[in-house]
Amino acid sequence: MQKIALCLMAYLSSLVVNGVVMASPPAMMLAKKYTQDIDVTEYWVSEKLDGVRARWNGVELVSKNGYTFSAPEWFTADFPAQSLDGELWIARNHYEETSSMTRQHLPHNGWRRIKFMLFDLPNHQGMFSERLSAMRSIVKLFPSPYLQLVDQFRVNSHEDLKRRLQQVIDEGGEGLMLHHQSSVYINGRSNRLLKLKPLSDAEATVIGYRSGKGKYKGMLGSVRVRNDQGSVFYIGTGFTLEQRKNPPAISSRITYQYQGLTKNNIPRFPVFMRVRDEL
Repeated sequence: MQKIALCLMAYLSSLVVNGVVMASPPAMMLAKKYTQDIDVTEYWVSEKLDGVRARWNGVELVSKNGYTFSAPEWFTADFPAQSLDGELWIARNHYEETSSMTRQHLPHNGWRRIKFMLFDLPNHQGMFSERLSAMRSIVKLFPSPYLQLVDQFRVNSHEDLKRRLQQVIDEGGEGLMLHHQSSVYINGRSNRLLKLKPLSDAEATVIGYRSGKGKYKGMLGSVRVRNDQGSVFYIGTGFTLEQRKNPPAISSRITYQYQGLTKNNIPRFPVFMRVRDEL
């Protein structure tokens, strides 16, 4: 009965837009930036995976913006009939490949390389430590080659945390996530879910271009962007030669890294990272 009810709810809340099934965007918990005024011994720590955020609603996989992924039936066949929060992930430094595979409108065998990395239970009413215990039980009760729990560990100090961060960076990762042991799952940004990275990153919308000079003559020099705070600036570094020949499209969303802000709230030393082409 629970499965039938979930299927009915998914059907009633979804529609097709340009050949893509669209559902209501799921309520997701989002992180704030790490600060040193916390007691790190009260947090569970995990690697920040650079994958594609997804929600398993008990029936289908849905993106953060409400699009239904065309995952093959065998990918989710052994998933439980309850809501799971996680990341579709292949490996470190494979974001573009993961995004490309999951954006395709028909199921395909490329999904055999992807795993759903579980890191939270949106509908569980308990604290995170209790949710973690429940997640450990789920992956044992519902064994699947495509469902894996993100490793959660403890640290003893800020120095220990920074050492673990450096270890992850040295191994090709991008940062850490900190989940307060007593936090409840909420919709939106929480000061009890934190992210720690060597550099800050953010997203912006491409609104124009500036032509390249010298060895980049006839190609992209920099992109003109507007970030979510309304600041307009140029990003001219971080692009491959192929990206300079075929720059991100106008109105596309990109991710960039930066080192703090100027007095006018313009990101310092912005560097292009990738096009955020998630559904």
